[in-house]
Amino acid sequence: MNIQDYIKREEKFGAHNYHPLPVVLERGEGPFVWDVEGKRYFDFLSAYSAVNQGHCHPKIVEALTNQAKKLTLTSRAFYSAALGEYEEYVTKYFGYDKILPMNTGAEGDETALKLCRKWAYLKKGIKENCAKIIACEGNFHGRTITIVSMSTDPDARKDYGPFTPGFILIPYNDLKALENALKDPDVAGFLVEPIQGEAGVFVPDEGYLKKAYDLCKSKNVLFIADEVQTGLARTGKLLACDHEGVHPDILILGKALSGGILPISAVLANDEIMLCIKPGEHGSTFGGNSLAAKVAIAALEVIKNEKLAENADRLGKIFREELGSIKSDMIELVRGKGLLNAVVIRPKGGKTAWDVCLAMKEKGLIAKPTHEHIIRFAPPLVITEKQLREAIGLIKEAFRLFE
Repeated sequence: MNIQDYIKREEKFGAHNYHPLPVVLERGEGPFVWDVEGKRYFDFLSAYSAVNQGHCHPKIVEALTNQAKKLTLTSRAFYSAALGEYEEYVTKYFGYDKILPMNTGAEGDETALKLCRKWAYLKKGIKENCAKIIACEGNFHGRTITIVSMSTDPDARKDYGPFTPGFILIPYNDLKALENALKDPDVAGFLVEPIQGEAGVFVPDEGYLKKAYDLCKSKNVLFIADEVQTGLARTGKLLACDHEGVHPDILILGKALSGGILPISAVLANDEIMLCIKPGEHGSTFGGNSLAAKVAIAALEVIKNEKLAENADRLGKIFREELGSIKSDMIELVRGKGLLNAVVIRPKGGKTAWDVCLAMKEKGLIAKPTHEHIIRFAPPLVITEKQLREAIGLIKEAFRLFE
């Protein structure tokens, strides 16, 4: 089979809910992936930041294979030896009383929404079925019906209604709008991405998160941080909220929590919030399975032991400086934090961000447009400075093709 054969097979038998670059990947190691013809690429998407620790990190793979030989799943109908170990490790790692383990980022967000509402009725005293949660325009928290109910993306919403009520939408990075929304006594929580990733790596003004957190505290409203993409060292700190010293009331993690090995997500909160949910009120067949527990511990150990946050911070500055030096009519703006960065593309001669990504693919680097005019660059955090500079060279070569 050649590359086109693989592509045609996916198109014939798979749903057409993605529009991939025309590359068929077969193997990965560290910051690299190889296609079915053996060509090597720098991976500058990292499975939307799920592979922060690099592809097939040996420590995480070892944890996976060792546990897979012993026990993979019991369901939460029983206690398991691995789960308590993971729960203790992860709560101490992030500084919370409790964790509620789930599988995907969307499940993590759904869990946080349920937890917030439960707290609103049991603790804040909001009248039943009246709790509201504030979210931001341009957000991306997943694709469930409830989550797209608070989306402003027409592609996420068109033909999926009716939608779940109970959300107030405000502009992102707008403290005045948040202050006004918080005047409603039925507001229970504020759900926010510290950096809006899918929106094109929209970094808010310095101080926004801390001031937003303080506003929430003044109104007894839960500050809920979706760190599924921005967390786990991606932005140069363990959590993006750490840049402003904010400790969210509810923290949502996913993606790199497994290093790309398994679907693993988590919701963390203290007892006052977490213990609002009682047995039988929420759960997941696979959430907190033994295999996931061991994999997540290993994934978090890699982040800490290999100082991936420090690497992301240092190399991110180099990346933005180098891309900002490119003389190209197509580059309108370079922005980001750590190794979560984006280039806003100005179409030229009918060529768009998609064309730039195709050119980079030919050079040996893969990335993907978001919102058609923005290219997100997010390499695995294990990338070295030498490798990063080589990759930057390929990006520059690709842009020269459009001069």
